[in-house]
Amino acid sequence: MDISFDGIPDNTRTPGAFMEIDHTQAGGVGTEQHRLLLIGQRNASSTGVLHEAVRMGSQADDQAATLWGAGSMLHSMAKAARAANANVDIWAVALDTSASGNDAATGLIRFTDGTALENGMVNLYIAGTAVRIPVSVGDTSDDLAWELTVKINGMPELPVRATYSTGNVGAADCSLQCKWAGAIGNLVTIRLNHYSGETTPAGVVITTTAFLQEGNGLIDITPALDAIVAQQYYSIACPFIDPDTLVELETEMDRRYGPMVSKTGHVFNVLNAPHSALTSFGNSRNSPHLSTLGGWGFLTAPWVIGAVWATVVEYYGSQDPARPFTTLPLPGVLAPHEKDLFDREERNQLLYDGISTFTVSQSGQVLIEQVITNYQVNSYNLPDEAYLKLNTKWTVDYMRERFCNAVVAAFPRYKLGDYSAPGQPVATVESVRGVLVAEAIKLNNEGLLEDLENFKATLIVQRSTTNKNRINAVLSPNLVNQFDIFVGSIKFII
Repeated sequence: MDISFDGIPDNTRTPGAFMEIDHTQAGGVGTEQHRLLLIGQRNASSTGVLHEAVRMGSQADDQAATLWGAGSMLHSMAKAARAANANVDIWAVALDTSASGNDAATGLIRFTDGTALENGMVNLYIAGTAVRIPVSVGDTSDDLAWELTVKINGMPELPVRATYSTGNVGAADCSLQCKWAGAIGNLVTIRLNHYSGETTPAGVVITTTAFLQEGNGLIDITPALDAIVAQQYYSIACPFIDPDTLVELETEMDRRYGPMVSKTGHVFNVLNAPHSALTSFGNSRNSPHLSTLGGWGFLTAPWVIGAVWATVVEYYGSQDPARPFTTLPLPGVLAPHEKDLFDREERNQLLYDGISTFTVSQSGQVLIEQVITNYQVNSYNLPDEAYLKLNTKWTVDYMRERFCNAVVAAFPRYKLGDYSAPGQPVATVESVRGVLVAEAIKLNNEGLLEDLENFKATLIVQRSTTNKNRINAVLSPNLVNQFDIFVGSIKFII
């Protein structure tokens, strides 16, 4: 048979020289463009686009505020994510808050009757954002409660709106209400005097709860997942951690990771809770497709921390999935006070309970320590480290994509036979094997695969005996690891 051409017919009789251009062998093997998805709530008063993935541009702050309301959960997530990295392809899906029975969380900042005895500043932090009002000698509780109310309402980026009242005997109040409904609003923090040196002026007495309270109702995650059914989002920041939502996310991510879908996604969430609660939560989960960053004493809202964490890990993971994330900073995240930080032994325990960890630098930056998944035991309930580290999952998934793309790129519209035919697009077991080995060599040179000789020796490529149009292969790549720990012993002599 003659050489086969795609665009030049065999029955041409008109004279001339004809040359087709075939791009299928040009360049290297590409991989899927990574996208980061933020899932969060819009403000109760917002009428912005709902249940639809929207791409966030360079002005994600203004864009999200316009779409879903200033101070909304999704606004703060988009703002923080874009500030963390200018290059990540960020998308966002808004969920509604108007379901029947959902109540917005509330809080109270009470100024007890009295008069300021010195000049100074009220240093309040709402969800980690500083709200400061000046205090002058002689200011009363009524003065300060009113000024704080005006200040809060003049900061649209805050997740709350404020109301002034003097209905309580001996006190003036600044009442807070979350801008969206649901129990997750109870995670908005309220704190006085975070940084060293911040004090409340003498004569000013302020009482408040540590968090907003009395928010109730859960979101339905299904519309968000329906909105992305046809598209891959490699990293997903989703702050909702109630059991039903987690099961739905775990199930969907498991489906996407499967061989017939291959649209891998990974969900990042954050839990701000005492150590015992973190270990309990971690031991209740077992998915390789979710990661939870645990800490206590965070002022920054968990949805903001999660958005920053996912953005940083997504960016560096897309550059090199095998390189450790250790020491990468989480910009804009306020570090907990030192008394609330976990020591090495406590963090090590969390890493055995499916909870990722962080450290804090001397300058107060929050740094990634380890990014692990919630996966801990296999189907026999035995400890299993196969998917302990996110690096492992992302590296093997990257290899899957590279090997599949290499085969598809090498054999476009090819026939399959036991033997090759000169000039004909015929794939064989040996030619497919050659493509797989060539790609393994590239991965080895890129520092992602090691023990190349073992890969070659154990590689199985066979033509199917039940489907003559199919080739089956078994690949056993040895993944490169992460240099996390160095130990030694110094035996000194004097």
